[in-house]
Amino acid sequence: MATAANTTAGAAKDGAAPAAAAPAPAKTLSGIVKQVLSGDTVVIRASKGAPPPEKQITFSHVLAPKLARRPGAGGDETKDEPWAWESREFLRKKLIGAEVTFTFDKPANSNREYGFVWIGKDKETGENVVESIVREGLVTVRREGRPTPEQQTLIELEDQARAAGRGKWSHNVNAADKVRNIKWSHENPAHIVDVYGGKPVKAIIEHVRDGSTVRAFLLPDFHYVTLMISGIRCPGVKLDADGKPDLTVKVPFADEARYYVETRLLQRDVEIRLESVNNSNFIGTILYPKGNIAESLLREGLAKCVDWSMAVMKQGADKLRAAERVAKEKRLRQWQDYQVKTPAFNSKEKDFTGTVVEVFNGDAINVRLANGQVKKVFFSSIRPPRDQRVGTEGEEIVKAPPRGKNYRPLYEIPHMFEAREFLRKKLINKKVQCNLDYISPLRDNFPEKHCYTVLIGGQNVAEAMVAKGLATCVRYRQDDDQRSSAYDQLIAAEQQAIKGLKGMHAKKDNVTLRVNDLTVDHSRIKVQYLPSWQRALRTEAIVEFVASGSRLRLYVPKDSCLVTFLLAGISCPRSSRPALNGVPAQEGEPFGDEALTFTRERVLQRDVSVHIDTTDKAGSSIIGWLWTDQNVNLSVALVEEGLAEVHFSAEKSEYYRLLKSAEDRAKAAKKNIWANYVEQVPEEKVVIEEEKDEKVPVERKVNYENVIVTEITENLTFFAQSVDNGPKLETLMSKLHADFQANPPIAGSYTPKRGDLVAAQFTFDNQWYRAKVERIQGNNASVLYIDYGNKETLPVSRLAQLPPAFSSEKPHATEYALALIVLPADNEDKEEALRAFSDDVLNHKVQLNVELKVGGGPHLATVHDPTTKTDFGKQLVADGLVLVEKRRERKLKELVEQYRAAQEAALAAHLAIWKYGDITQDDAPEFR
Repeated sequence: MATAANTTAGAAKDGAAPAAAAPAPAKTLSGIVKQVLSGDTVVIRASKGAPPPEKQITFSHVLAPKLARRPGAGGDETKDEPWAWESREFLRKKLIGAEVTFTFDKPANSNREYGFVWIGKDKETGENVVESIVREGLVTVRREGRPTPEQQTLIELEDQARAAGRGKWSHNVNAADKVRNIKWSHENPAHIVDVYGGKPVKAIIEHVRDGSTVRAFLLPDFHYVTLMISGIRCPGVKLDADGKPDLTVKVPFADEARYYVETRLLQRDVEIRLESVNNSNFIGTILYPKGNIAESLLREGLAKCVDWSMAVMKQGADKLRAAERVAKEKRLRQWQDYQVKTPAFNSKEKDFTGTVVEVFNGDAINVRLANGQVKKVFFSSIRPPRDQRVGTEGEEIVKAPPRGKNYRPLYEIPHMFEAREFLRKKLINKKVQCNLDYISPLRDNFPEKHCYTVLIGGQNVAEAMVAKGLATCVRYRQDDDQRSSAYDQLIAAEQQAIKGLKGMHAKKDNVTLRVNDLTVDHSRIKVQYLPSWQRALRTEAIVEFVASGSRLRLYVPKDSCLVTFLLAGISCPRSSRPALNGVPAQEGEPFGDEALTFTRERVLQRDVSVHIDTTDKAGSSIIGWLWTDQNVNLSVALVEEGLAEVHFSAEKSEYYRLLKSAEDRAKAAKKNIWANYVEQVPEEKVVIEEEKDEKVPVERKVNYENVIVTEITENLTFFAQSVDNGPKLETLMSKLHADFQANPPIAGSYTPKRGDLVAAQFTFDNQWYRAKVERIQGNNASVLYIDYGNKETLPVSRLAQLPPAFSSEKPHATEYALALIVLPADNEDKEEALRAFSDDVLNHKVQLNVELKVGGGPHLATVHDPTTKTDFGKQLVADGLVLVEKRRERKLKELVEQYRAAQEAALAAHLAIWKYGDITQDDAPEFR
């Protein structure tokens, strides 16, 4: 077989073979139809060879309508002749990939070979394709000269088609309707991608340029597109200096890859999912009956994965990587010399679960394992914000010059602090799953790095960072396997961040975070900052560094400053210090390192709240009290653990009693610094206390407070909010809801305990509120909403750690008991009393007076109508709905008498619970 076929549809046709020339004897061969060029021309390839030889056969004695020709393909643009597409499609559907038998001869004065084609191996029993297309009325039979027997048969078949009105001989079809409207070019290719919206569209592959680039018609609109297959690249033809294909250079596996695709896709019905554009070319995935052609090419070693186009894939990138791995392992074709570069890992270092204890500047974390070991984990294949500037020549990015000794990259590199904060809030003290991807070897001044894919709640942390524009993806050589196992997802996330102009990709100038470093410039502490800090009840801060058990460095977001902080009220042993900058190492005091570890584990990179009392003598550090994110006083915690002792300066503090009690317990337990402590027995002193006169009972005070009753319990206690604090509560809720909307918690990342102050997602409106955990039962928790008084049982997945900024404010709902009132024992009577009380006060503005403060329980209060001054408790008594409690406090004597009188009147009138007489004639304790 001879030359390769001309694959341009609608190529110009020769005239008929001259009748004067004596035809050479026709040869008979068999092969497989590779391509249908038009209704009268096919390309047949041999059954063997890779690629096999091909022959172009033009049907004898017939002429098909000419197909449209695209501009630039050897001439100007032309349109279809009527029925040209239908005649081509008739043959395509019948012949593509079919085994055929054919005869051919070549007239002496022609460059074409003419013949007949039969489907199958035997032309005696096979279908004559030329006769079939004439019978359908889709071609014209040549009638010049003396007809041969074959030609005469075709003429008779054409006459029958004309008589039956088939195909182009139909009288009921407008010829113009049989001409395609082909869109050869597209001014806005991206719009075409958006129109199809990532959905598969039916198509026919018209030409295979190389294994990963094809041309196709998208149906039914006949968009003619050049498509680069997403995620892969096959060997292609080398280009010469003019950018034209250089056929003299043979590229290994290029012909084999093209042949592989031609045998499966050329002129087949497929589906194409358009995913992006590259210049005027489209990028997409081709789906054929046996699956994704890209996977097949990769599995055979005829293609390699390409990161940049894999990033635009809607789905299936992981399958492409898996297919490529198969070819690598088998060393097929392009991978025949492949050597595994990734070192083998043992199972212990490869995958582990631990708790994040520290976040470094955007690209690494410290993770504590179950055995207490701490491992440094680098995020695979991402790069945090870097110290860069625009070069003086053009737009080249170069590294910034070295900075001074006080240079702090965390704050001065744009987006670095934002990236660190994202990781800190998401990961600190949370459990993560770490899967080792590769080990970056020691080079230059950089140590060996173990790089992992880190998952929290099933979410890839690196991917989340890249999606927010807080990190970029590392670009690798195509043969470099040292990369993240989720690299394709990282690339896709980066593309979305760039498209959304997020983080580092925003067009606005990157501005550094302005931080006042008071650890260096001490002069402004006393004058500018200390007065406001002392006035504040508590100040929110982040612990950036722990130098010892009682010495920390804080970042105060409100004032955007760094300051050294000393814990008040305690004396902590000094920890050891390593040699640094020529200064020799210093040995620590006993239990100094333990105190350092204790403090680091509880506050490093955590949100804390502090109250600042004063500064040290030099004015370089501030001294105060610190509460952890669990609202624990760190000074007290260190003392109780035996890692610090109470300092004499604490005697004037409101926390002195707590500190002394904690120290006494540590001494009794002989913890740490008190391990060898021997208690001194003081000399016994006789103290004679003077007998004091009994205090005179205080008279009843009336001090009405305007409140709103928000909840009533089944025991007739109720919760009330102060009207004066209403705006403050609204502000608190607005900030809390905004905080959780901006930083939604990860379900399952928090394990609540009984007594914890948490954030709970209320079932009714799915908003987050402050709550206290009262009970844990399996996967459910019973909580009390402390600002409203209502209770609810929730799945623990709807609970989250309450940010420290919201934990210091007191509950806005206070529980009270209705003074001098006892509910009846009968359940129906009890429900009636509760219903009446709810109708009177629930969600209403009332006046409340605390009558008696009770230790260990809700205070007793009376509730009054602000307009009529009606005492609602007394009214319940008067209506016969409740009983009067017997109280002996002298200051309540007059009030008790009024309530008793109301009860006697209700009894006399046989109201409600008294309708059958006196019900107090029993042994109930309250009536003895």
